[in-house]
Amino acid sequence: MTMRVIVATDGSKQSLAAARQLMSFADPTKVTEVVVIAVVSPRAAVPFANELSRSRGSSGDMSFREEAGNALDVVAAEFEGWGPKVVKKIRSGSPAAEIVRAAEQLEADLVVVASGGKGLSETILLGSTAQRIQHSAPCPVLVSRPTPRTPPVPRRRASTSA
Repeated sequence: MTMRVIVATDGSKQSLAAARQLMSFADPTKVTEVVVIAVVSPRAAVPFANELSRSRGSSGDMSFREEAGNALDVVAAEFEGWGPKVVKKIRSGSPAAEIVRAAEQLEADLVVVASGGKGLSETILLGSTAQRIQHSAPCPVLVSRPTPRTPPVPRRRASTSA
């Protein structure tokens, strides 16, 4: 059995963690192709939120498409030496709709997406991108959730009783 897997990135650290999660359990001899996809939304109120860029100083000067390309490069680099062929694609439109459309067109066997990223999924769609993909994709969807942060332990105040 062979598989084509789509790994979506919104430029968040969570999307990079999702790619790593795939690699932690998937057999690279059974995965024939990994398609890393970033979606640029032309109607977004905020730019492509790339936390993964290696050139942090230039982020204000880069276009949404360039930021998406940088995020694709970082996520795709995770798969170097893992085995399967890696393809990078930038699409334009609604993130959930474009990822589902890509899954249909590419006949994907699995879609990997992060939940709670810093990109469009958190700032505009309030976390619904992963949910929309999960409900509409023509194949299984791995939704990688961020590791929960442990709340800080409150300090005890010294009692001041007389």
